[in-house]
Amino acid sequence: MRSRGLFIRGKICYSESWLITGPSLVRVTAISKSPYKSAMSKRYNVGKQYRPYIDRFHNHPYAIPVTTFLVLFFVSIASFIGLNARTDPPSDSHIIEFSVEGERRSIPTRAKTVGEFLRKVDVKLGQNDIVEPNAETKIDDEKFHINVYRARPVTIVDDGRERKFAYSAATTPRSVAKQAGIKVYPEDRVESKVPESFLKEGVLGEKVVIDRSTAANVNLYGSHVPIRTHARTVGELLDEKNIEVAAKDEVKPSLDTAIKPNIQIFVVRPGTKLATVQEDIPMPVETIEDPRLSFGVQAVRQEGSPGKKVVTYQIILENGKEIGRKKIQEVVAVEPVKQIVAKGKAVYIADNHSAIMSAAGIPASQQAAADYIISHESGWRVNATNAGGCAGLGQACPGSKLAAACPNWQTDPVCQMGFFNSYAVGRYGSWNAAYETWLSQRWW
Repeated sequence: MRSRGLFIRGKICYSESWLITGPSLVRVTAISKSPYKSAMSKRYNVGKQYRPYIDRFHNHPYAIPVTTFLVLFFVSIASFIGLNARTDPPSDSHIIEFSVEGERRSIPTRAKTVGEFLRKVDVKLGQNDIVEPNAETKIDDEKFHINVYRARPVTIVDDGRERKFAYSAATTPRSVAKQAGIKVYPEDRVESKVPESFLKEGVLGEKVVIDRSTAANVNLYGSHVPIRTHARTVGELLDEKNIEVAAKDEVKPSLDTAIKPNIQIFVVRPGTKLATVQEDIPMPVETIEDPRLSFGVQAVRQEGSPGKKVVTYQIILENGKEIGRKKIQEVVAVEPVKQIVAKGKAVYIADNHSAIMSAAGIPASQQAAADYIISHESGWRVNATNAGGCAGLGQACPGSKLAAACPNWQTDPVCQMGFFNSYAVGRYGSWNAAYETWLSQRWW
């Protein structure tokens, strides 16, 4: 016989015994009528209704082994997760180098665009504030630069007479005028000047001066050419526009005639058949590097526009039929306006990407361009493929070309980068040249 009991203050409140009778166990339970009803005895009595189930569990031959196994199993799983779980940030997580008026902060985000990021950090743009890159730009680099420029007070002096007060964050005088809603012609001269005296000149903040051109109309050998000029006389206008006047040409009005708005000027060549053709002048582009922008990002600081020119040809006739043309005159009717573009210079390359490119023989001076292309083609996924059959880090099309060069391409990034390095140098001359092509056509 086996017995056990519960003692409270030295008295038996509960006892039970098991009597062995052959193959069976007979339980005998005794409960004393103790006057001491402590909290412990109350809790024990409340659980009496579950006692048969507890006893059945205790008496089961597999209860303890199974319970032990389950506890050890879950402890092992928890340990494995704790020791081996990855802590890399999600692929859609970025670090934003964020600057507002020169105050820079590093902010983690999962925003997909510049505009979404500004909403998340609750930064609002004023009417003439500027964010670079623009709000629609996708955030596609692990470390990305965003700059906010607040509008500043500006006084615009238009042709020496009219003054306009405005706020602008633009970086060039022509862009300031445009942001202030002032129409500026390509031939107008727009400059930023420092006031000699803010009080005497009545200037608030920065000073932008517009020197207006004068509209004129030139009839060049029968073709109407509207132009704008800073010349004071007809003769100066012809020199300014490089209009060559031959000995037999006639100019009306005379060369010393003063230029007035919308003046009509005629240049005629009697007895000669001429033809004029209008052609475009390409827009000039000035590129400046800005370390405050991420590599691969561009921001237009000044909008440009193409110009127009009028080319005059003398028609060569033989028996009344045209047999050729000779160019005798080329006049710029509309000046082209230079576009100013800032290109990002801030480079961030993950250490593992740099190691792969170095192992593949890509020089450090080319790695920024290579990293940009690979990041945008595959996101550095070694086994990346697309529906068109392109494969690998640089998306070789068809993927069989990559597989022939790198049999284990799906797990061998160094071999892949060697393959794509040969392609970049062979087709474009360098990764930097390939990068410029990628920016213009979004593929390489």
